[in-house]
Amino acid sequence: MSSLTHFRDNSHHIIHGDVLQSLSQVQDESIDLIFADPPYNIGKDFDGLVENWDEEEFLSWCYEWIDECYRVLKPNGTFYLMNSTENMPFLDIWCRKNFFIRSRIVWSYDSSGVQAKKFYGSMYEPILMLVKDKNNYTFNANDILIEAKTGAKRGLIDYRKNPPQPYNTLKVPGNVWEFSRVRFKMEEYENHPTQKPEALLERIIRASSNEGDTVLDPFSGSFTTCAVAKRLGRKSIGIEVNQEYVKMGIRRLELPSHYGEDELIKDKKRKTTNSSKKSRMQLDVENGESCII
Repeated sequence: MSSLTHFRDNSHHIIHGDVLQSLSQVQDESIDLIFADPPYNIGKDFDGLVENWDEEEFLSWCYEWIDECYRVLKPNGTFYLMNSTENMPFLDIWCRKNFFIRSRIVWSYDSSGVQAKKFYGSMYEPILMLVKDKNNYTFNANDILIEAKTGAKRGLIDYRKNPPQPYNTLKVPGNVWEFSRVRFKMEEYENHPTQKPEALLERIIRASSNEGDTVLDPFSGSFTTCAVAKRLGRKSIGIEVNQEYVKMGIRRLELPSHYGEDELIKDKKRKTTNSSKKSRMQLDVENGESCII
């Protein structure tokens, strides 16, 4: 796409266009929090845009937009980066050149089908938590506390403290997060093959930004990041190349646009018809492996 289209109000901004071209329009050190969930290059079909890059070409492209994310991130900002288990080692090493890695997070989820028969099927996706300054970044620990399931739940006493007292009932989450994937019957479901759950984004946004901060998602997809940012009182910038997904963002953020109401209506379709799953299953069969994804 050679040109960019903008949809915005006073707090939220969608850029419809190529990610590198779009990022070039974002000011240096203007973003408080970035969440990036880019294509994984594993054959997914994003409504006609199919991932099928040469590996070196794909990684080179990733390095380019990651460097752009570094440029636009504030000195005390935080960058969360997701990708596949296959690609993350390469991205991890690249990010260490400029960022400090504060956490390597595992998003663990349930499976609705049989996994691979000749190896251990993937049941998680990795997330890097990256900062520019390891001593100065936002982390609102009290906003993301979860139940402590060990001593507190059993009413145990911590005798290491003076005087002894019960274990805390709440704690900051560790780096293994358990959130269910978005299912068809869930209210938040959108017609996007890799939609991330609102609960996951809510934890990230609550922890690493404050009300009034600006959150950037350079691969907005279903626009969950921007929608959650709006609900939590943050500003947002969402970049997306696919027109159908841009319409999702316009609807979810209630932005003015030239689209009619009938073009923005939410019409749920099951992800199980996604052709990328069929192609990957066929590839496994051709390789002599039995696998249902």
